[in-house]
Amino acid sequence: MEESQIKTKKDETQGVLKAAWLIALVTVASKLIGFVRDMVVANFYGATLVSDAYFYALQIPSLAIIILGGVGGPFHSAAVAVFSKLVGAEDKPDEVVNRLYNTFLTVAFVFFAICAVLGFFFADKIMGLIISAGTPELVSLASAHFKIMSPIILIGGIIGIYYGLLVVHKQYILPNLSPMVLSLVVIIAISLAHNDKSGYVLAIATTVGAVCQIMLQFPKLRQIGYRIKPNFDIKNNPQFKNICELLFPAILSSTIGQISIYIDMFFASNLVLGAWTAVVFANRIFQFPVGILVTAFLVPLFPIFSRLAGEGDENSIRSYFNKGVGVLFFAAIPMIILILLLAQDGISLVFERGAFNSNAVVMVSEALCFLSFSIIPYVFRDSITRVYYAFNDSKTPFVIATSSIALKAFLNWLLILKLNMGIAGITLSTSFVTLFNATFLGLFIHRKIKLDYKSLFINFGKMCVAGGITFVIGLLMCKYFGYIQLPKYVFELVKIFVVMFACGIIYVVLNIIFKMEYASELLNRLKK
Repeated sequence: MEESQIKTKKDETQGVLKAAWLIALVTVASKLIGFVRDMVVANFYGATLVSDAYFYALQIPSLAIIILGGVGGPFHSAAVAVFSKLVGAEDKPDEVVNRLYNTFLTVAFVFFAICAVLGFFFADKIMGLIISAGTPELVSLASAHFKIMSPIILIGGIIGIYYGLLVVHKQYILPNLSPMVLSLVVIIAISLAHNDKSGYVLAIATTVGAVCQIMLQFPKLRQIGYRIKPNFDIKNNPQFKNICELLFPAILSSTIGQISIYIDMFFASNLVLGAWTAVVFANRIFQFPVGILVTAFLVPLFPIFSRLAGEGDENSIRSYFNKGVGVLFFAAIPMIILILLLAQDGISLVFERGAFNSNAVVMVSEALCFLSFSIIPYVFRDSITRVYYAFNDSKTPFVIATSSIALKAFLNWLLILKLNMGIAGITLSTSFVTLFNATFLGLFIHRKIKLDYKSLFINFGKMCVAGGITFVIGLLMCKYFGYIQLPKYVFELVKIFVVMFACGIIYVVLNIIFKMEYASELLNRLKK
């Protein structure tokens, strides 16, 4: 490799690390506000019929704005994969790029507008199907919430395209900061409406917040040079064909993944009141650290994967993949340890007030602990999916996601109805299905590129040994705390801080002793 190429690669690596830190900081701020939003929602609505209705109704709008249109979703991924090969990060979009942008935007707008209209007029039937085991009151209230939030469906794909284009131009802050706007709108609205017994204020605020998100993105895109001139230039358009070849299987894959959630919703409606709210809060808490981690590293890495795949530089892809996934594994293991040790204390400290009682704390803690087992396969699945997308292959992730639907239904039936695991059965089955997806994505990637799993999993083995020892020590510390008498919230705060700090130090030191390279790199960076 020539000296100039080595320097370019080194600069690019430093750029990824800087971008990762920046994205992490912005995402932390956004997630913290989201956490405050969840605290406010929990305080006002608890785990009740109203909160269940809202979260049931939110699933389809969430599919549009978070799963399909969010960072890492199909529209974001398709925009990054195609446009990063057509326009440089520092360049203004030319006429060809602008025309492609408008074709993509117009088709997405029409598609999601039709979906939003259908969602509004068939809300009763849709909610009746999803919550077939729910009470008539629950179905009726969820339908009303869904009608209020149906405009969010229209926003989904459009905001995904905006996110993707901003990332192509290395504008990382807005895509990761804009969800904060939705959270702020919800917090303000609920705080002003002190006596919202129906949850309508919550649904309206969610819709208004989503509109504010897209309004925040638009001025920056105009500044970069993108102009709206609607067109249907889809015939004999090879670049739009590339978008569709990547987009449609990815949409189907994401939609299939959402079917797993609908299966969960069906089984949750057979459980105690508030069960689905508990699962939703467990997922929200899960996404707080994991979402920050995955977003921080994969958002700047994905355009690099796409460019390197276009250049045929497989060695660099292998190098970036191992470093990225290795760092994700290194951070994921202590997350699992801390969730298993401190979930109930943390949830009680943050959420247990107002309508959110101790019973709700137990339900959410149980769901979260079993969900934590999915962190490792989750970060691997999301990382390797970006490699598939970089090679314009979204069909393989779609086929694997489709094949997991039957597994999800079977596991829910087995764990919930036969083994009576209740809420824990829902999240444990999710962990198994995530592992299934990650395993087969890892096995089939050799058809695109041969990755260096050996060095990756040798390091992972060292991390697991360090994590196992750390968990045992943390467990003994938690047992010791059982003998300490302090006021409830003071006790939880002290316990969380001491155990978290001690486990972090022990885990890093053990990894350094085992000569795990990511720990050594972390130590060197801290010294500098």
